[in-house]
Amino acid sequence: MSEDIVFWVLAVLAVAAGVMVFRFDSMARATYALLLSLLCVGGEVLLLGLDYLGVVIVLMMTLEMAIMAVFMVMYMMNPAGLMPMSMLHNKKGAAVICVSVFAALASGVLLARWPARRGGPPTDPTMSLGMSLMGPQMLTMVTLGMALFATIVSTVVLATRRGRYDRFGDDLRTRPADDPVPGGGGR
Repeated sequence: MSEDIVFWVLAVLAVAAGVMVFRFDSMARATYALLLSLLCVGGEVLLLGLDYLGVVIVLMMTLEMAIMAVFMVMYMMNPAGLMPMSMLHNKKGAAVICVSVFAALASGVLLARWPARRGGPPTDPTMSLGMSLMGPQMLTMVTLGMALFATIVSTVVLATRRGRYDRFGDDLRTRPADDPVPGGGGR
């Protein structure tokens, strides 16, 4: 019963946040509304028992939307929504397409013959999902993921001009009177 309530709360929140993406004047607010919608979808996937996929959705969407918000603030003409703007283009055409696609999908759900379930759930749904998505390349993808993560961390570390202990110079035991390299965290 409680899972049903959580399901419907997440579903309503996902749709409401999705609608708010098109109602906000601010690109940053629209980005965070989209993040909320996608987090709710990740919660729905978690409710389905696909823990790995749900966590991946939550992590990916959080990082993606955070980066997107930064770029929106940097490059958009109206990042804070101080001037009225619209996220909608070709409103009538988009409305016709949306209603048509929704009607086709809803009729497909209602009119299709659903097959009877054969077999039971796998003992390890995460392993089964990984094998169905990546097949025998699962180890390669996990290794590639760790290599990409290490690359991202390395580039961030190498991109900083100064390290944590640069202001101490060669002697890390004594604290310098002032920062020998101006413009850092030592001032």
